[in-house]
Amino acid sequence: MGSSVCVAFGQNLRSIRKSKGFSQERLAHDAGIDRSYVGKIERGQANITLEKLYIFAEMLECSPKDLIPEINEG
Repeated sequence: MGSSVCVAFGQNLRSIRKSKGFSQERLAHDAGIDRSYVGKIERGQANITLEKLYIFAEMLECSPKDLIPEINEG
């Protein structure tokens, strides 16, 4: 099971990906990763590198900070 940060990141990625009309297959292909890995990321079961964060942001024409979830401490 993924951490809450990974789950929230995956939800942000899925939401933005869908709003931009990308399939998991297209996102995976363009990012040079397997489609099943995109699924794991979106379910919060995988933690990505900063490099992939910037690749996803560039592909989805958004800021990396749009993908990063806000953390409510306390």
